[in-house]
Amino acid sequence: MKLLVRNLPRTMSEFELREMFKKHGEFKYCKIVLDEITGESKGFGFVEMLDEEEALAAIAAEDGKKFGKLKIRVKAAE
Repeated sequence: MKLLVRNLPRTMSEFELREMFKKHGEFKYCKIVLDEITGESKGFGFVEMLDEEEALAAIAAEDGKKFGKLKIRVKAAE
């Protein structure tokens, strides 16, 4: 199940995003979307979890969680 993770701090690394989701189960990949010109984070990314039940648990646990001053938003990607 592919998840959209929004409102990420612009300084967050893919390593930090991986660490956030690996405690919920196995995932296929995680990627922070970068601006093509500047190479800086656009503040959102995707995580694809292998198990739908684990993905739903990750959404429940991480959606609305504070990371620094920002509140992370997590939902199923469309």
